[in-house]
Amino acid sequence: MDERPPAQWAEKVLIERLSAGDETALADLYDRYARFVYGLAVRVLVDRHLAEDVTQEVFVILWEHPGRIDPGRGTLRGYLATLTRRRAVEAVRREEARRRREARVPLAQTDVLDVADALLRSETAGRVRRAVDALPDGQRRALELAYFDGYTYREVADVLGIPEGTAKSRLRLALGRIADSLVWHQR
Repeated sequence: MDERPPAQWAEKVLIERLSAGDETALADLYDRYARFVYGLAVRVLVDRHLAEDVTQEVFVILWEHPGRIDPGRGTLRGYLATLTRRRAVEAVRREEARRRREARVPLAQTDVLDVADALLRSETAGRVRRAVDALPDGQRRALELAYFDGYTYREVADVLGIPEGTAKSRLRLALGRIADSLVWHQR
């Protein structure tokens, strides 16, 4: 019989579900730990936009590499804290390197780089927009409410008049389809 406290047992079950490829496990982990990860990232970075990026990176890593979580070495919360700090420090280093590069680049060259960067961002935004537009109505509406309007899973479910689990499933499916279309486009 497992002697772990209930919270650790719940974490173990979530990790097992994630390792088995259960996408709802990622949604459950996000619901449980996103505020913690984001709060830690904000404290390290002092930049809400960079903290949002780091939070997203942490959960993508969690999804793509669930085998890296070793319950024998500590709690999932501890793992997430370590991963978040590392990603936040890397983000600080990237920003500092970018600032140094910009300080060295002559003004005329900066204009060319800005145009190229703007074009790349525009192309990526267009691909994401097309992927969102291609989603079935229910998934698209759930995604718009959650990611563009900032609603929680529960609020999405209330607005759409559906069970919370259905809202989570629609969001998970929508994100999976968008990711697939972006990855497919890069090949």
